[in-house]
Amino acid sequence: MAGAALLLAGCFSSGGEEPKKGAAKTPVQQQPKDEDPFWVNPEGNAAKQVAAYEKEGKDEEAEQIRKIAEQPTGQWIGTESPEQEARGFTEAAEKADRDAILVLYNIPHRDCGNYSGGGAADGNAYRAWIDGVARGIGDRGATVILEPDAVLHLVDGCTPGEFHEERYDLLKGAIAKLKSLKNTKVYLDAGNAGWGKPDQIFEPLKWAGVEQADGFSVNVSNFYTTQDSIAYGKELSAKVGNKPFVIDTSRNGKGPYTEGAADERWCNPPGRALGEAPTTKTGDDLVDAYLWVKRPGESDGTCKGGPKAGEWWPEYALDLAKASE
Repeated sequence: MAGAALLLAGCFSSGGEEPKKGAAKTPVQQQPKDEDPFWVNPEGNAAKQVAAYEKEGKDEEAEQIRKIAEQPTGQWIGTESPEQEARGFTEAAEKADRDAILVLYNIPHRDCGNYSGGGAADGNAYRAWIDGVARGIGDRGATVILEPDAVLHLVDGCTPGEFHEERYDLLKGAIAKLKSLKNTKVYLDAGNAGWGKPDQIFEPLKWAGVEQADGFSVNVSNFYTTQDSIAYGKELSAKVGNKPFVIDTSRNGKGPYTEGAADERWCNPPGRALGEAPTTKTGDDLVDAYLWVKRPGESDGTCKGGPKAGEWWPEYALDLAKASE
């Protein structure tokens, strides 16, 4: 997974203003609200790359990256200033008459110490961080993806047993805090179709509070096809009270990578493509939205020549865009 330090409050243009110095010649636009009610960050990494390519006269590359820049993507809240970041993103989204997509990825002992290892120092630090996020969101519209892989890693043996009870308590508390907000939807992460074992994860999802959430998320930062993700999500939904779900389609246009070491196929795989554009019009009552939770073009970690997790990798972004229809 890839969390990253993000832009802070007050850093956003709200539309209708003169483009900032270094901005793209044609400003990044929001998607039509009736198709996609989520906010496009006009100053995200992809938008900055569009401007950089245009400045260099690389108009063809700029148009390719615009495929990414003009779609709403998840804003991964950093560890240091959760209230300020959540406020900045949701205020900018509100000014654009959209909802922000926020990704919360700070659970203690996250990612089992791998490329995105880290997280809050302990349970109290995590609760304080969630409180900060909640204060930052306030009454503004937000869709929150809660803790990618946190439940999955309890089930697959990756997270040591002594941390399990606390993690369930922290996730349940986070859902309760966020659902106390007026206009916030919460989707607890539930793994991916490659995991393929709903019988093993549905009870842990319940213990973590999924029934109090709006639903769950699947395929976050992964590459499984939308079709396979729907099948996995529906099988799981039937075991957790028919809860709806959202699917990360950011990089699943060609499905998963099948070469190399199996335990690293998820990490910066070559030859992938952007998936379905984000939308709430999925044609399926159980699928609330296709979302780009993982921001295309940001590294999964220091594998296959990539920079550290969460850092922008323009060459990879360009490959994703060029491989997409």
